Amino acid sequence: MPNFEIEGTLRRKLQAQSGRSARGDWAKQEFVLEYPDGNFNSEVCITAWGQDKVSELDRFNEGDLLKVSFNIRAREYNGRWYNDLRAWKISPAQPQVQAAPAQAYAAPAPSYDNPAPSAPAPSYEDMPAEDTSVDDLPF
Repeated sequence: MPNFEIEGTLRRKLQAQSGRSARGDWAKQEFVLEYPDGNFNSEVCITAWGQDKVSELDRFNEGDLLKVSFNIRAREYNGRWYNDLRAWKISPAQPQVQAAPAQAYAAPAPSYDNPAPSAPAPSYEDMPAEDTSVDDLPF
C-alpha cells in the first residue's frame, strides 16, 4: 500500500476519543491540517489512530508546522463509502527556506567618459532607390 506525506500548519485538534471494542481498547484523535494548494490553501482532516499516535499529536500546538505520513483507508457503511486518512508518523516540518535568486549575468556598465563608437544613423541618401515597376502589394 502506498504511503503519503503532507506538510502544513496544524489548524485544529479535535476532541480525543477512546473506547473498548471486541479487539480491546482503542483511542483516536482527529486534527485539521492546512496546506498550500496552488494559489490557495486547503484543509484536510487526518486521524491519529492508537494511543501512541494520540500521544505523538499531543506534543504539537495549533499553528505548528507539521509533516504527516499517512495511509488512506476506506470503508462501506449502509451503502455509503467513507475515507479515512490515518497518520502513522507526525513530526515537525522544516520551514521552507527561500533560496537566494541566482545571479543573472550582468554586462559591464557603459563608461560615459569614453563612449563606444557607434555607426551613424542611415540617411535618406542611404535608402535604396524606389522601383515603381514592381508592385508586390496584394491590394
